[in-house]
Amino acid sequence: MKALDNIEIDNNSRIPKYKQVMDSILKNIHDGTLPLGEKIPSINKLSEEHLLSRDTVEKAYSLLKKQNIIESVKGKGYYIAKTDLSIKTNVLFLINKLSTYKMRIFNAFVNTLGANAHVDLDIYHCEPLLFSRILQKKRKQYDQFVIMPHFKDENMQHMGCTDEILKAILNIPSEKLIVLDRNLRSLSTKTGRVYQDFTQDIYDALTLGFDKLAKYSKIVLVYPNRAVYPYPKGIVTGFKRFCIHHDLDYEILDEIYEGMELQSKDLYIIIEESDLVNLLKQVRDKDYQLGKDVGVISYNDTPLKELLGVTVISTNFKKMGEDAAKMIIDNNRREIKNEFNFIDRFSM
Repeated sequence: MKALDNIEIDNNSRIPKYKQVMDSILKNIHDGTLPLGEKIPSINKLSEEHLLSRDTVEKAYSLLKKQNIIESVKGKGYYIAKTDLSIKTNVLFLINKLSTYKMRIFNAFVNTLGANAHVDLDIYHCEPLLFSRILQKKRKQYDQFVIMPHFKDENMQHMGCTDEILKAILNIPSEKLIVLDRNLRSLSTKTGRVYQDFTQDIYDALTLGFDKLAKYSKIVLVYPNRAVYPYPKGIVTGFKRFCIHHDLDYEILDEIYEGMELQSKDLYIIIEESDLVNLLKQVRDKDYQLGKDVGVISYNDTPLKELLGVTVISTNFKKMGEDAAKMIIDNNRREIKNEFNFIDRFSM
């Protein structure tokens, strides 16, 4: 078979043999030696001719099939299915809201993928019906899907995935799907995941800062109970567990109100940016010293918070985007719990 003559294997190279098989086939496609529709050797034939294990050749062919470069025809063998190797992978990146944090994930994802992929960004605003419609409409238009499944119910509260939502997600082949930010354990293990554990993350992060936190008399979590873009309830659960475990006086508020009854030795954990701004103004107006009289921890880091010296508890948004992109590049789906950090600055 003509194609056998053009497979080059260097036994002295440190490049894995399966990669050498792939590179040889790709080189011959690029050179025009293997045109569209050309038959290539069977797994057994290629392994016998080049003294390779069957598993090595099978791995190379499997990876080429996943890239749609070759195809198998039952009872006939393997054929070249694509010769335009410049065609990019099309990715749909579907997020629940447009925010600084989400864009940091998105930008890290796009930058890591580089020039070999085209990524479209779509937003469903935490609306379950809109999410399902987008996936239904676009499920045949993309090679890969990256989704952030956060939804709200009719009371504007964060909710889990309904049967209808899961049905829409399960319509996407698991090998084409990566779920970010939230771990949906009901999905196939072939689905990629880079997730936060909202309950355990806040508990662990506050534990890291306990020595400083313990000097405050009361810990106040400002968690918006109803919001256009609601936050996972696991944040509240983890906060309560931490306070109860350490026998701390605590309170949970919906927002920072005008004319707050601020008291010295109160520590506030703030979720929303608007609440952070409102609280900092009131601390300043009452001539309290931030980090001494009143403590502040903000949820989710930004460059501005770093500049202002605001202590944060935050996931690593950049790493989340990078890890998702590497799954596509390496064609290797896995489950990764994303980093969550306590970053001590001057506001605590």
